[in-house]
Amino acid sequence: MTPSFQKVLSLVGGTVAAIVLVLFLGWWQVDGPGAPTKDVPTNKLPLPIDQMNFTLTADDGRRIVPADWIGQPLLVFFGFTYCPDVCPTALTEITDWLDGLGQESERINVAFITVDPERDTFQAMSAYVENFHPAITGYTGSPSDIADVARGLRAKYEKVVTGQTYTMDHTAGIFVYDAQGMFVTVIDIHEPKTTAVQKIKRAL
Repeated sequence: MTPSFQKVLSLVGGTVAAIVLVLFLGWWQVDGPGAPTKDVPTNKLPLPIDQMNFTLTADDGRRIVPADWIGQPLLVFFGFTYCPDVCPTALTEITDWLDGLGQESERINVAFITVDPERDTFQAMSAYVENFHPAITGYTGSPSDIADVARGLRAKYEKVVTGQTYTMDHTAGIFVYDAQGMFVTVIDIHEPKTTAVQKIKRAL
């Protein structure tokens, strides 16, 4: 066996190993032991939608309750319109994922819930989500409304005062539910698009 042929075999072997590793990591994060629902205490997981108790105001002024979110797969993301980077980045990523699903995206409802109801009226939410995928609906409500839905999803948020203004720290994961309102998984905004789309497909 010539040295050049050995080099080719080595390169091919390395490429195959890299592909296998990527596929394995994708399985690990989506359906394998690395999936976020594995080995997590039940009382730490987001509740099924029908076990929650909340009322929110959609960006068209409608008041909605948990039953309104059952019947379609659902993605839920917490944020606020004054968010400088994480929220627009996440909503841009979600838009890209939905575009990648093509017509299947028409079956999905996306809820962008503000954690800053003091500034985010439903009109402000409406204007903000116009910049992203049409499946995304903005939601606001009273501070107690927001606390109720965050409690059900086990999401955290906190007001952080900086000088004369403030910002909001908040959970940045995207919660995925199936059409029956059962929690499926969480997507991190830093995950590869292929992994995120596969997680969404688990809810379809």
